[in-house]
Amino acid sequence: MTAQNVVDMLVARGVIDDGQADDLSQDVQRSGKDILHLLIDYGIFSTEDDFWAAVAEELGAEHFDLSDFTPSPELVQMIPPGMARLYGAFPVTLDASSLHVAFTDPLNPQLLEDLRFALGRDVVPVVARRSQVQDLIDKNYGVGSPSIEDIFGQLGLSSGALDAKSLEKEANSAPIVKFVDLVMQQAIKERASDIHFEPFEREFKIRYRVDGALYEMAPPPVQMANSVISRIKVMANMNIAERRVPQDGRIMTSVGGKPVDMRVSSLPTQHGESVVLRVLDRSSVNLNLEQLGMPPYLFDYIVETIQKPNGIFIVTGPTGAGKTTTLYAALRRINTIDCKLLTAEDPVEYELDGIMQVPINEGVGLTFARALRAFLRQDPDRIMVGEMRDLETAQIAIQASLTGHLVLSTLHTNDSAGAVTRLVDMGVEPFMVAATLEGVLAQRLLRTICKSCRVPYEPSLSILNQLNLSSSDLGGKNFFTGGGCPVCNSTGYKGRKGLYELLDVTDPLRDLITSKAPTLVLRQKAIELGMVSLREDGLRNIYDGETTIEEVLKYT
Repeated sequence: MTAQNVVDMLVARGVIDDGQADDLSQDVQRSGKDILHLLIDYGIFSTEDDFWAAVAEELGAEHFDLSDFTPSPELVQMIPPGMARLYGAFPVTLDASSLHVAFTDPLNPQLLEDLRFALGRDVVPVVARRSQVQDLIDKNYGVGSPSIEDIFGQLGLSSGALDAKSLEKEANSAPIVKFVDLVMQQAIKERASDIHFEPFEREFKIRYRVDGALYEMAPPPVQMANSVISRIKVMANMNIAERRVPQDGRIMTSVGGKPVDMRVSSLPTQHGESVVLRVLDRSSVNLNLEQLGMPPYLFDYIVETIQKPNGIFIVTGPTGAGKTTTLYAALRRINTIDCKLLTAEDPVEYELDGIMQVPINEGVGLTFARALRAFLRQDPDRIMVGEMRDLETAQIAIQASLTGHLVLSTLHTNDSAGAVTRLVDMGVEPFMVAATLEGVLAQRLLRTICKSCRVPYEPSLSILNQLNLSSSDLGGKNFFTGGGCPVCNSTGYKGRKGLYELLDVTDPLRDLITSKAPTLVLRQKAIELGMVSLREDGLRNIYDGETTIEEVLKYT
């Protein structure tokens, strides 16, 4: 049941005004709370039953308490299991002419119409607590989502090309809507970071990226490609008639009662549009620095650095290495009432309370450099720049640092020492880099071994050679791998953690930077001064039984 449907109903009934409606909608997006809990928190309803009574009154339906309801086997058989799970529907009573059914989402009239059509009989909606209806469905029809086959059975797929109007109609048909919702539910359940929809000549692939690796789900019929992709574009407010150029959009929806944000990107290919959804996990934005699993020395350094009055701190690594999560965690720590924080991001992925966030829009000329220049007139204490992409942005960041601001940013380089060389290659004067740069954190995300099936094993000599280790270096250390179990989908891995390499820019390094020393020299000097490399941090995680040799070799 979407928060918007609930809010619209309450506004129409005069229970809340437009201002309260806006507050509720924003609160749902920001906090991730269920709309029912917020309504009780706001004092709009005293209990959950009061809310459902108001829904029943709105629909002109009966309000039932199903906590002690035991249906007869004949009544349960009135709706097939797949259909009950698909529509979130449970039969409550049967009279001579009608079947009275409780829905988990009674405010969605489409469900009622679809069920009437599917059953070929009159269905009358009744209202009960959503949790009670779901419990009855789970108890009598089995736990689980409707199967793909349930949905395929309802599809009346078009084989020919459709015009925009027909395509939109098919994209909004109940089976297609349910199929896309099911794919999203499954992806969220598996903790996927991306969902790929890929049309080919003879097949339509759907893949999830979980913990950095791609997994394919059972492929739907190739005829579904246009309808499914059009459905996603409708949800993302993209132009479904335009299939010749790439488009970007955003989906804000609710999956399993939790708000989910997705960034959507479409790309024209030879056999249709390829669409990728980036799932923006709200739980990661609530992480504190303590929860990132950093070694103590690194945690202490970052806490000390982000409290400094000026300087530049850079986090570097490839796409998907967790740079944004690290910076957000740092911002959360310094987000106090006496500190003005500004961020420039492309795009703003998560909203942070108390921080002014600016989305970059190069189409209208709002670049990182222009935003950063405006920031300096906004009296900030600390600034985050999503990425230093060009000389102008880097120069203004340095200017901001020299005038008493702490600047946090990211760069795409392979290691921490490479960030210094990248800034110099952009055209920044080496002495300016030396004067302002406080530290560079390089990081990677690698998969951790599943705790449920972790087993010790003996690595081969060839794989130890790749780590430059000999049997004498091991000194009785144990190595582990994942055996594969249902918990981790037989992959042997569950979850991810960070690998870190910290370049602390001290005076000896500043001298080398000023004299334009190459990356290799900077790196060797930093290691002499005690820097732990990504590979060494990887070895620490291997010895602690956190990850495998293969993962460390893959990312370092």
